[in-house]
Amino acid sequence: MLYFAKWKIAGVLAVCLLGIVLTLPNLLPRNVVDAIPDWLPNQQINLGLDLQGGSHLLLEVDVDSVIRDRFESLEDEVRLELRQQPRIGYRGLGVRGDTVTLTIRDPAEVDDAVRRLRAMAIPVNANPLLGIVGGTPNIEVSASGSAITVELTQEALRQRVDSAVRQSVEIVRRRIDETGVNEPSIQRQGGDRILIQLPGVDDPDRIKRLLGETAKMTFHLVDMTADPTSGRIPPGSRLLQSDDPDDPIPSYVVRKRVEVSGENLVDAQPTYDQGQPVVSFRFDAVGAKRFADTTAQNVGRPFAIVLDDKVVSAPRINEPILQGSGIITGNFTPQTANDLALLLRAGALPAPLEILEERTVGPDLGADSIQAGKVASAIGFALVIIFMAIAYGLFGLAANAALITNMFMIFGVLSLLQATLTLPGIAGIVLTIGMAVDANVLIFERIREELRAGKSPFNAVEAGYKRAFTTIVDANVTTGIAAIILFAFGSGPVKGFAVTLGIGIVSSMFTATVLTRMLVSLWMRRTRPTALAL
Repeated sequence: MLYFAKWKIAGVLAVCLLGIVLTLPNLLPRNVVDAIPDWLPNQQINLGLDLQGGSHLLLEVDVDSVIRDRFESLEDEVRLELRQQPRIGYRGLGVRGDTVTLTIRDPAEVDDAVRRLRAMAIPVNANPLLGIVGGTPNIEVSASGSAITVELTQEALRQRVDSAVRQSVEIVRRRIDETGVNEPSIQRQGGDRILIQLPGVDDPDRIKRLLGETAKMTFHLVDMTADPTSGRIPPGSRLLQSDDPDDPIPSYVVRKRVEVSGENLVDAQPTYDQGQPVVSFRFDAVGAKRFADTTAQNVGRPFAIVLDDKVVSAPRINEPILQGSGIITGNFTPQTANDLALLLRAGALPAPLEILEERTVGPDLGADSIQAGKVASAIGFALVIIFMAIAYGLFGLAANAALITNMFMIFGVLSLLQATLTLPGIAGIVLTIGMAVDANVLIFERIREELRAGKSPFNAVEAGYKRAFTTIVDANVTTGIAAIILFAFGSGPVKGFAVTLGIGIVSSMFTATVLTRMLVSLWMRRTRPTALAL
């Protein structure tokens, strides 16, 4: 038990040295760390919002907009189905409340219309890959005389909303990553809210502008038969305002049908055309084919580029565009062109986001928190070291050496993982300082009991480490389970506490049961004591 082979000693020392090397970049200025070659450890611990300051935003997804869009889509699906051959005549098709209603012109065709509309239903929970067949249909169709009502089921609505919120979280993450914010925290809260924490961002205005745009880009043909000033919009068309205040045409009547969707975009970049900032875009294979087909069939007609229900531009199609790429012109500045390209690359939000809460944490408050954490850690560290040295003598000094090494290992692992350190994380480190010596206290007290029982120093030390090991493992496993649960079900600062606590448990187990035992073993084999002052 007290014998350590040379390779084991080398392995333990290598692990301890690695922890120290990984921690060192945190003690150096940022400009020095940036100059360190990539093949050397150069990662620093990221400080959380509460330590370095930054912005806190709580957003809410506009669920009503998601549901409204789904009903409008359902209206289009009903229209297209009834226009299929054999065509069924209808009137009064529209969204009214939470239903799509229409009236069949010929009462003899009502049953056929209901049958065809019910055939549109898609199972909500079906997943052939998981062996789930059938499921709740997404629509319900009912008839009363010649009037037909089409409703979305509650399960379909819940799935739609949940999908929209999850998609919004991912799009928000992409947009913020594009801005270069370091270690943002983006997570879902409740059914329709998104919590965003941006460390180091003290001016969130640009972030709010980027998140305030849904960036839903679509391409529509302009309805040349309609006069925007007449107030009469033909069925299947809609009136949209121009996004350019200097546009000689303030509004356009465009077809509702989307010829090409922004979902088919694969790239968007800011560039210049004739000295003016523009945004170039490129479609994937599917989008390129649709773009080519549409432009080939509609040469001479205006083609509206619509962003968030506003016409950005409506250039005339002079010739087929077969390359699957184009440019968006407008009154852009270099910054607005860059932001629009960023939005298009990240993808469109499925629904608008509303800012419910906004907080800015200044760096001074973060500096005060860091200072308070340093003071608390230093006091706790010093008291533990003094107590161990007084209570256990040379054995206490070995425990203190292990404790110092334990701190280096914790910070080294946090640096390696690029974890974000928060105030609760500092609390976890302070707690680890106390926990790190718990195992040594158990071992040393067990050795004292063995010495009182009349055993020799070597036998007492060996029995102390052996018999205390089970208790140490039990205590740390139960604490580790608590840390795992906190990490799995907690959020933000709670996860930060769980991470530091979990790392501290593993490192303290190593230093207490391996490093301290090795130091004690080497000392005893060298001095061969006949008695222990413990």
